[in-house]
Amino acid sequence: MSTDVNTLPGQSGFRLGRTLETVGAWLLGLLWLLPLLYALWASVHTREAATTFDLTAPLTFDNFVSVWTGAPFGRYYINTILLVSGILVGQLVLGVLAAYAFARFRFVGSNIAFALVLIQLMIAPDILISENYATMASLQLVDTIPAIGLPYIASAFGIFLLRQTFKSMPIELDEAAEIEGAGRLGRLWRVYVPLAKPTLVAYGLVSVSTHWNNFLWPLVITNSVNARPLTVGLAVYNGTESGIDWTLLSAATILVVAPLLIAFLIFQRQFVQSFMRAGIR
Repeated sequence: MSTDVNTLPGQSGFRLGRTLETVGAWLLGLLWLLPLLYALWASVHTREAATTFDLTAPLTFDNFVSVWTGAPFGRYYINTILLVSGILVGQLVLGVLAAYAFARFRFVGSNIAFALVLIQLMIAPDILISENYATMASLQLVDTIPAIGLPYIASAFGIFLLRQTFKSMPIELDEAAEIEGAGRLGRLWRVYVPLAKPTLVAYGLVSVSTHWNNFLWPLVITNSVNARPLTVGLAVYNGTESGIDWTLLSAATILVVAPLLIAFLIFQRQFVQSFMRAGIR
């Protein structure tokens, strides 16, 4: 007696499980998307239309004009771009060098040093705010962009991630490059960095999005427009300028999140592939 493949035991249960996963994913996606959709709706409508959800209401960009002229968001953008760029460059340089040392060199106290790096992963950054502020004050860096970024330059997560990636690479490639006459930094630049590109891209995306949205430490360490990033600027604007006008609040929020959202929509395939490759390694 022949058996139809479509009626194999467990096949229906597998399909049911996949269906439930798909439905759950769509529901979670909608829950995440609804607040953003409302903010987008309110930002391009008048105050009355924002609450009535009248689909025939005319669109207006006056809210964005009011927000842009009501606060120095241009300066906030410049500060944020300088901040996330500086942090990313510092993290990649220090992370690559430290990860290479931990992955390929044996020195006295290497295991202890790496354990201390891992301990940093267990400490919430908010606990160190007082000490970090005192350090920046002693360096006379309060209310500057470097003061925001310096506590994050040495990333334990970045060092750990890159160390694991470097250790997974065949040692024969390193030895072959050494035979060809490449020095330690030459082998790092020509062998390890190119092979670790997916991991570097994945980590870079995480770093930029994290520090673009960082709020508490920049709020504590900055006092003026010259150093405030977008997140602090948005909080100041919401608290002092726009009151309870949800259309202006929504327009300001869209201005802050739009660059990250647009970048994700454009590079989402590279984003997913980078994380997949980084995970496989």
